[in-house]
Amino acid sequence: MSEGVQHVETAIADSHVDVQEAEQTFNELIRQLSRHSQTRNAQRSNLASKTASVTSHTSIPDVEKGKLDSEGDDEKPFDLREYLTSSNDANQAAGIQHKHVAVTWDDLEVNVIGGAGFKAYIPTFGDAVMGFFMAPFLWLWGLLMGFFSNKKPPTRTILHKSSGVLKPGEMCLVLGCPGAGCTTFLKTIANYRDGYASVSGNVLYAGIDAEEMAKYYRGEVVYNQEDDIHIATLTVGQSLDFALSTKAPGPKGRLPGVSSKEFRSTVQDSLLKMLNIPHTQGTLVGNAFVRGVSGGERKRVSIAEMMATRARVQCWDNSTRGLDASTALDFVKSLRIMTDVLGQTTFVTLYQASESIYELFDKVLVLDNGHQVYYGPPSEARAYFEGLGYRPLPRQTTPDYLTGCTDPNERQFADGHSAGNTPSSPEDLDAAFRKSLAYKGIRESYREVTRQMETEKIDQEAFRAAVLADKRKGVSKKSPYTLGFSGQVKALTIRQFRLRRQDRFQLVTSFTLAIALALVIGGAYFNLPDTAAGAFTRGGVIFLSMLAVVIEAFAEMPLQMIGRPIVNKQTSYGFYRPAAIVLANFFADIPIAAVRVFIFNVIVYFMANLARSAGGFWTFHLFVYTGYLALQGFFRTLGLLCVNFDSAFRLVAVFVPNMMQYTGYTIPTFNMKRWLFWIYYINPLSYAWGGSMENEFMRTSYICDGDYVVPRNGPGMDIYPNDLGPNQVCTLYGAQAGSDVIPGKDYLEAGFALNTADIWRRSLVVTLAFIIFFLITQLVAIELFAPKIHGTSFNIFAKENAETKRLNAIQREKKAARANDQQNKEDEKDEGKEKLAGAEDENPHVHRKVFTWEDLNYHVPVPGGTRRLLHDVCGYVKPGTLTALMGASGAGKTTCLDVLAQRKNIGVVTGDILVDGRPLGSDFARGTAYAEQMDVHEGTATVREALRFSAYLRQPAEVPIEEKDQYVEEIIELLELQDLTEALVFSLSVEARKRLTIGVELASKPALLLFLDEPTSGLDGQSAWNLVRFLRKLADQGQAILCTIHQPSSLLFESFDRLLLLESGGETVYFGDIGKDSHVIREYFAQHGAQCPSNVNPAEYMLEAIGAGLSPRVGPRDWKDVWLDSSEYQRVREEINEIKAQALANPAPPQQNTRTYATSFLYQLKVVVQRNNMALWRSPDYVFSRLFVHAMFSLFISLSFLQLGNSVRDLQYRVFGMFWLAVLPPIIMTQLVPLFIFNRLTFIREASSRIYSPYVFAIAQLLGEVPYSILCAIVYWVLMVYPMGFGKGAAGTNGTGFQLLVVIFIEFFGVSLGQLLGSLSPSIQIAVLFVPFTSVVLAIFCGVTIPYPSLIPFWRDWLYQLDPFTRMLSAMLSTELHGLPIVCASDEFSVFNPPSSQTCFEWAGEFVNAFGGYLNNPNATAACQYCQYKVGDEYFTPLNISFSNRWRDVFIVFAFFVFNIIATIIASRFLRYARR
Repeated sequence: MSEGVQHVETAIADSHVDVQEAEQTFNELIRQLSRHSQTRNAQRSNLASKTASVTSHTSIPDVEKGKLDSEGDDEKPFDLREYLTSSNDANQAAGIQHKHVAVTWDDLEVNVIGGAGFKAYIPTFGDAVMGFFMAPFLWLWGLLMGFFSNKKPPTRTILHKSSGVLKPGEMCLVLGCPGAGCTTFLKTIANYRDGYASVSGNVLYAGIDAEEMAKYYRGEVVYNQEDDIHIATLTVGQSLDFALSTKAPGPKGRLPGVSSKEFRSTVQDSLLKMLNIPHTQGTLVGNAFVRGVSGGERKRVSIAEMMATRARVQCWDNSTRGLDASTALDFVKSLRIMTDVLGQTTFVTLYQASESIYELFDKVLVLDNGHQVYYGPPSEARAYFEGLGYRPLPRQTTPDYLTGCTDPNERQFADGHSAGNTPSSPEDLDAAFRKSLAYKGIRESYREVTRQMETEKIDQEAFRAAVLADKRKGVSKKSPYTLGFSGQVKALTIRQFRLRRQDRFQLVTSFTLAIALALVIGGAYFNLPDTAAGAFTRGGVIFLSMLAVVIEAFAEMPLQMIGRPIVNKQTSYGFYRPAAIVLANFFADIPIAAVRVFIFNVIVYFMANLARSAGGFWTFHLFVYTGYLALQGFFRTLGLLCVNFDSAFRLVAVFVPNMMQYTGYTIPTFNMKRWLFWIYYINPLSYAWGGSMENEFMRTSYICDGDYVVPRNGPGMDIYPNDLGPNQVCTLYGAQAGSDVIPGKDYLEAGFALNTADIWRRSLVVTLAFIIFFLITQLVAIELFAPKIHGTSFNIFAKENAETKRLNAIQREKKAARANDQQNKEDEKDEGKEKLAGAEDENPHVHRKVFTWEDLNYHVPVPGGTRRLLHDVCGYVKPGTLTALMGASGAGKTTCLDVLAQRKNIGVVTGDILVDGRPLGSDFARGTAYAEQMDVHEGTATVREALRFSAYLRQPAEVPIEEKDQYVEEIIELLELQDLTEALVFSLSVEARKRLTIGVELASKPALLLFLDEPTSGLDGQSAWNLVRFLRKLADQGQAILCTIHQPSSLLFESFDRLLLLESGGETVYFGDIGKDSHVIREYFAQHGAQCPSNVNPAEYMLEAIGAGLSPRVGPRDWKDVWLDSSEYQRVREEINEIKAQALANPAPPQQNTRTYATSFLYQLKVVVQRNNMALWRSPDYVFSRLFVHAMFSLFISLSFLQLGNSVRDLQYRVFGMFWLAVLPPIIMTQLVPLFIFNRLTFIREASSRIYSPYVFAIAQLLGEVPYSILCAIVYWVLMVYPMGFGKGAAGTNGTGFQLLVVIFIEFFGVSLGQLLGSLSPSIQIAVLFVPFTSVVLAIFCGVTIPYPSLIPFWRDWLYQLDPFTRMLSAMLSTELHGLPIVCASDEFSVFNPPSSQTCFEWAGEFVNAFGGYLNNPNATAACQYCQYKVGDEYFTPLNISFSNRWRDVFIVFAFFVFNIIATIIASRFLRYARR
């Protein structure tokens, strides 16, 4: 992610730690704070003014001024507080003990599931289907085996027996190649043991065992992971304030007179200054998809957050990744200060640690494949390995040398030594170390420290006392937290409410959609009459209000999973116990949700003309809101219990249809199947809906008229009384003979078996009980059952086919041959790299173009104007050269690279970017390759598939497939990915994914330029050296390469030809040659007063010289001014002019081959569809969940309507059974939208390189879903038509086949609508807000929930016609009901008495002829039995449905599907929401 785009504030000076000033200021503050409280108050105001001074300095453009002032304080208040915790300050009422924790570990061993040679394979959709049907048998088998066998699953050791001691005030550097076990060691030392099969051995913290430490002192031993996990929409200041609010000590742990608020403010300011990010305090933290601070600044936020824990044992896992060399050194020096002054115990693992960093540590631990091969003083490590027989390599940094000795591909033996007579395998190195003097020293030190721990226990007692003193008032002595539970809930509630309030876009969108939905529902049921016609529709509007709430509450489930990594990290830091976040979310939601639901209810309630009284409205609001809270709690519980969204989605398929079906509205309780009606009683929705119904109907009465009077006059008739007469009957539930007024409570009891007396004693009480119950289930779930998401500690592979098996065998043979020939190893490697590099330039005589840029400026919009991130940058990259782009964090390196690579789409770029002196053509992006900092790939592809995908679509179409495949194999060999060819991308380690990112770009064979953004970030020193050495080979063969680089060693730095050096603000400091031994750049800086010592890495020194390092700027002038006045700058301008003149002297190249894409549209579509199909096949959670949802949804609906007959009630149930199909699209959309948006993120990265067009992306996304959509539709159809007994009408079994076509088209419509919403939405959170709105609107106006004759003309004239569900139900109803004979059940007849001396037919015959139906006893003279329908056609004809239009209607549904496809393609082309 570009620093410039992530955080526009990066133009502000990026300053670093001045160690001497830090110590001086620290001591000064100690003296000041030891005075009387009045002096302390004066000092605090002085500190505040100093802070203000620093802040004012950082706003000054001069880089160095901001730098010097923001150094010293950085960690002082934080150090100060830690120091005061370990001193006996005379001014404190009670002494505060120190917290010195020595860490000892003995025979520490870690095992994971999977035996030797264990290989995990990715399950596929086929495996999931088989597993589902085999699950009962496998379960029984497992049960039987459990009784007869105690055999445990096989395990393998990833960390072999390790022993050591680290005392307070000491720092240990853990080194090893990727996969050596460094992260496992740090996690285990930090007591992070989840995810491992077993952890054995003895780890003690000041004599306290690991179990007690985890139980009572969580947060005192912490681990900082490599990835930065934060809440992206909180600012830096808010993130740190929250951390400090939970870890700030109580009165006994603070100085007298210092409040908790003052303490937090002082520490926060100090942390920000220490890490040189005070300018980011008000900026969002951001992430890969939310614009915020730069990557380096985000890393420092992670560092500050962990420092806020005040833990005494700290484990830092590659925490300098993404930081430049000087900032990385500053960070480790800060750790050194804290460790010395506070007596911390610090473990650090670093990749590419410089010699300066290495020298700051007290101990170094070297791991090789989980074996401890060295532990001891850093100064003795190199000599130890040289003594074993390894070649001395004095130019290599010690960390690189040590890891190189454990790398079979890089180690070099001394003369007379080889793998045969020198310990080289992990086991041999481990055994050699155990025989060494260093190991004996460890054992002696271990025995001494453990004996001291057991006997004296001074540090242990002081540690326990200090932790106890830190606790706030009311916190239990046994609690591992500093803050009490109620305080945690308060702090979290403030944070969560702030989070919701700050997400303005989502807040506005959710309120807007809620208001729009309320207006639609209110408009659809506008001004319901107080007659019989308004009774059933009142139940409908209340049910729809509840339905909208259900779908809105459903959005809570994915949010629980998205936030899980944050909760896991912060609870491990001891900020709060997991249960606190549950209550905080509940309380933070109350005000916002209450307002939103209130506005929704006001609109719906009064527009629909529900009982207009204050009591009626507030009671309605109470039930809708409490129903929302109950369902919100239910969905949150599911979200906490499930491992991923897909597994939760399966549970939803079971619960949601039953919740909706068994509210008591569609099926009254007395008509429910006796073996299913219990669902009604455990359904929270039924009580909320029941209470709302009781509230409404206890206040109203209805006049029986119109269609509810039998018999009645038809058009042109004047036979029957206009009012309800003695020979007529009212068909509304609850009607009494002789009365045309039906009390609402009678209607409710007769029609729904609801008693208005239950409103307070049952409905409200049970709804509130559900809220409390689901709160408790959330608390229990998050504390005891919530799954923790662990990073995969092993790779997951795809199964080999015949081709990949053959290719992998060849790769293994090559690797083995190279390993066997140690003498010629380097020659072979160079030869292989020459071969691949040579492939880059098969014809060296072909003219290669020169890339130039002049006066490059870049401005981005910020509140109140614009900010300049690049200023008059000039330079060039010639073919055959390797150019480095360097600078301090935030100097604009990535911004510059993005601008040059044409990846920016916001802001204004000015200046000239030319190729051979000419403007960039349409094929520029295709002719370049850009390995970005963020490793974004299709996660389900294998390494080989990812490389082939790039080669197939980016190399010219004329290149044969065989040649592309061969090139990919060479890249695999070069990047040493032979063992990972079939590994899935999502399971790769950070460094393997980085190598893949580079490989994907190399596979394109860029003709013009190769851009790389921090290609060595996340790699160990040897991997970084191999990579840069390979880039050197490519450049030597004619490739032009420009790359940013952060922490180069002096050897690595010399591999580059030229350097473009930037300082903060995007100002150029130097552009030119580096030279052998960096002599050119050394001489440039030396002639301007900055003499680089011979033993110092010039890459580090030049950053310090320009003021980006620890010391002030060297020299009186800003280095950007020095550069502009230099002769070197003039030569660069002259060189650029010469390059342009020479290029323009040649004729312009022909234009016929300037295609945007390398391959044709159809070929792109073929390759992308193949990848999508494979991705879905390897995503069983997604695909099988969708199939499972369809099966369960259809099955549970059918179980309620088994084998329907021919009664009127069964007729109604047939309609309901078909109407449920309208609920299917929103369920599909809820699952599909996140996948589409995730895939779009991958597409955005790939589209930047012009790999394939947006049209291909959109079409391929749809085509991948088609086969699964058809399968899901068939399953749904089978479980619908046969259990319910469809096909009894005139259409017969042919009609059920027609229904399948409708179901398939609706499935297609749901998929395409979900993808359309995804393409129109900037994020998942926004997209899911549109799902309830869209689905409820479509369900309301299809002509069934509100019958066509009752629809307001405004809606009927347009929305009814545009609703695809209108056509779906028209086609399905007319097919199923056409010719279906209706026979009323005995309780379904309308019974009335004819006038005396008339038969039933004589009295009601005219009515029957006009309105249809039949008289069951036409010749009777009393108790006439009238059935409303005689044939199914009489039901659907008044609804504007015709059997003859069914084919037209079904293809109108298909036309909606086609429209969605076209709209999605257009949206994918123009709306990518990728702001860079």
